[in-house]
Amino acid sequence: MDNPVPELKSERLLLRGLKPQDFEIYHRFYSDAEASHFYGGPLPEHLAWRKFAADHGHWILRGYGMWMCEEKASGEMIGACGLFWPQGWPRSELTWWILPEARRKGYALEASRAVIDYAQDVLGWDFVETHMDDENEAARKLALKLGGEVIAREVFPDGVARNVYALKRG
Repeated sequence: MDNPVPELKSERLLLRGLKPQDFEIYHRFYSDAEASHFYGGPLPEHLAWRKFAADHGHWILRGYGMWMCEEKASGEMIGACGLFWPQGWPRSELTWWILPEARRKGYALEASRAVIDYAQDVLGWDFVETHMDDENEAARKLALKLGGEVIAREVFPDGVARNVYALKRG
């Protein structure tokens, strides 16, 4: 798999492009009903594969996308974080998912800060946006920790109204 993704490093994480062997992590996350609830899951293996392929292909089509998050100390994959803008959606977004056993350790915050820095430093974005379902309290709390300010409330193509948060370098 050709990989156009630059590596990002934070204190505890290496953010890198997807590799074929990473599909096992995607499948594990997306087959877990509770873990993937706010990400369209649970998904059977063939639909998790489509998500994995779409995340890789996003880099080719948009020039940005998802990074795999690898814990430096152990070399373990703990989730993914990146920038995503599906066709037909009104806005791009910072998005992330973390495996249940790696949650509540600050990894999503750390990875998100690295991605926001990349968006501003490399892509030249003034700010990064994120949005989530109103019931996703963990994502809302993370957006606020990242200094997020609500800039809009919008109905998305899936029919769900969401607050849109602007995130700047913190």
